[in-house]
This record gives sequence, C-alpha cells and structure tokens, in this order.
Amino acid sequence: MEYRHLGRSGLIVSEIAYGNWLTHGSQVEEDAATACVRAALDVGITTFDTADVYAQTRAESVLGRALKGERREGLEILTKVFWPTGPGRNDRGLSRKHIMESIDNSLRRLQTDHVDVYQAHRYDRFTPLEETMEAFADVVHSGKAHYIGVSEWTADQIRRGHALARELRVPLVSNQPQYSALWRIIEGEVVPASEELGLGQVVFSPIAQGVLTGKYLPGQQPPEGSRATDDKGGANMINRWMRDDLLARVQELKPLAADAGLSLAQLAVAWVLQNPNVSAAIVGASRPEQVAENAKASGVRIDAEVMAKIEQILEPVAVTDPVEVHDNVPTARP
Repeated sequence: MEYRHLGRSGLIVSEIAYGNWLTHGSQVEEDAATACVRAALDVGITTFDTADVYAQTRAESVLGRALKGERREGLEILTKVFWPTGPGRNDRGLSRKHIMESIDNSLRRLQTDHVDVYQAHRYDRFTPLEETMEAFADVVHSGKAHYIGVSEWTADQIRRGHALARELRVPLVSNQPQYSALWRIIEGEVVPASEELGLGQVVFSPIAQGVLTGKYLPGQQPPEGSRATDDKGGANMINRWMRDDLLARVQELKPLAADAGLSLAQLAVAWVLQNPNVSAAIVGASRPEQVAENAKASGVRIDAEVMAKIEQILEPVAVTDPVEVHDNVPTARP
C-alpha cells in the first residue's frame, strides 16, 4: 500500500480507502463486514470512510465494532453529515443544530472520541453557509474532528466554503466526489479549484458501481447476485451504465488490463489514482478477497500510451458535463 497527503494538508491517507456505503448494515452480514475490514487492515489500508446515513446509521456502528481494539492513531476515519437520520425536520441538512447533534451521534456509533475528517455530505441550499462553517469550526476546535471536508460540492461552493474556513481557522482539506473513467465531471472545474485551494479528492465509485469490472456483458442478463439485480436500490444506481454500447466499450479495455497484468477493476482504480489531485480512491467490498484484489491497484503507474488508449475507447460514453449531476439534493426546504 502506498500513501498520499490529503490535499496540501499534513494528513496522510492510504491511497486505497475502504468505504461501507452499500454494504455494512445492509447488503452484508456483520461477520462478513468485519472480515472485509480485517482484510483492509491486512493490506495496509488505514483510511475508512462512512456516513451517518448509510444503512440508516447502522454502517457507522458496524465499522466502529470492526475497528474496536485497533490503534486509533494509526487510522484515518472519515464520516459525513447532511442526509436525514431521523423523522424530525431538524434531523437533516447542515444547520448548526443538526451538525452538533450528528457529530456526537457519529462518535458514539464509531466508538471513538474524534473523527479525522468530518464531511458535509452535500451542499445545503437552505442553511446559510456561514452557519454551517461556524458549526464545523466548533466541531474541530472542540477536538471532535481534526479536519473538515465536503462531498459533491461544485467549484463555486468549494471556493466560498474555503474562504469562510480560512477566516474561521478550520482546515477544509478534501472533497469527496464520484469519479471514474466513465464519470469525469470533476475534471473541468472542481479539480482545478481544489488544486488551487489545496483540497484533495477522496473519490467514490472508481469502478462505476461495478461496471468497470467487465462482469456485465452486452446483450446478456446481469449475473445473479450482482448490483444490477439488487431490487433494494442497487439496480437503480447502476442502470445508467447498463447500455450495450457502453458495456461493449468496457470489454475493449480487457486487453489493456491484461497487458498491464491487472484485472479490469484494478485498472479502473489505478486510472483514478493517476490524477494527481486524487488523494484516495474508496473501494467497497462484500467479500474479503475483493478488498485484497482492489488494493493491488495501489502504486500502479499507467503509462501515457495506455492512458491515451483508455481515453480513446471510453470517450464516446464517458460523462464529462457537470450538468449531468443527479445528486437528489432537496430543492425545497422540508
């Protein structure tokens, strides 16, 4: 495992991070989830990403139990706040009330007295940004988080948040966007703004919800048990990629991966890590062996010729326009 600084901060993270968005507390039994966390630790992963909303708060609890007994100073734990975690009108968003209550609940579930990065899971259009950033500053100054980050913010939102963070003397160090060889919308504006301001990207879905593993074949039904057959939400999330023209182009990547001695999934993870503004790529898993396999993408250097071939193959089907973002952020105050 290799390690990188998170943006221009002094915090060092493993360039492969383990995330439990769609697994812990929902699709995977706790014993299997714990085995995946152990496998992550075994391959040198020290960075773990979760959120209060994952599996209706259960994911944080599962991760907390799985990491119990580990040397806390040797881990980087990231969690998030924004989406609803209860039935009340204040159980959501980035108000001071919700942030201050949510950090305490997350720490209790994670069984720790601090997180390393506390992230705004989306931008809150209905709370003054000043209120949000002041609350995050208080979380940091109270020792409950070392740094703050954002997730899926636009370049303009990042700039305004960073300016307030500097005034409040709180380190805003990261953005967590979706990013893969098929979903490249951050490249035009978000990455340049982040490079200028010193933020690093901690990217999710580097294998495009499994499409870049090559297991989905054009003209064929998805494999049983795959995310594309998950009627609990997974199928809806992957549906945009399930087109024969796109799946056929993914199959064209197989010779490139084979020549590099990589699986398609490893090639996909390595691809996002070629972007110097990416500090870590988040991988999930339902089985320990998946963690070990994906971790082999760490340290891989893809030469320019291969990168150009990947670009040529995927350019017709890759999403690059920021207007394509569909993040389901509420458009009306609850």
